Amino acid sequence: MEKAYVLLNVEIDSGKEVLNALDEMPDVKESYQLYGVYDFIIRVEAETLQELKDLVEKRIRGIKKTGSMLSLICIKEVGIGKRV
Repeated sequence: MEKAYVLLNVEIDSGKEVLNALDEMPDVKESYQLYGVYDFIIRVEAETLQELKDLVEKRIRGIKKTGSMLSLICIKEVGIGKRV
């Protein structure tokens, strides 16, 4: 299973609309509203790296009223108490 975090900006007053669209995507596992440079952080999962790429580049970026985006693809889970 491939995992990524996506930092996302949206147009002013469109956060609820974008979150509703994200809620309809089963590969979006969590989403949180933020204060700071980005408006939301989203955790996504897919079976393959290509599916993950398509999810981010086509489906999430295709949501109307989204702005800048930063994708952080996880390469290894280390967790608490695990050594890198």
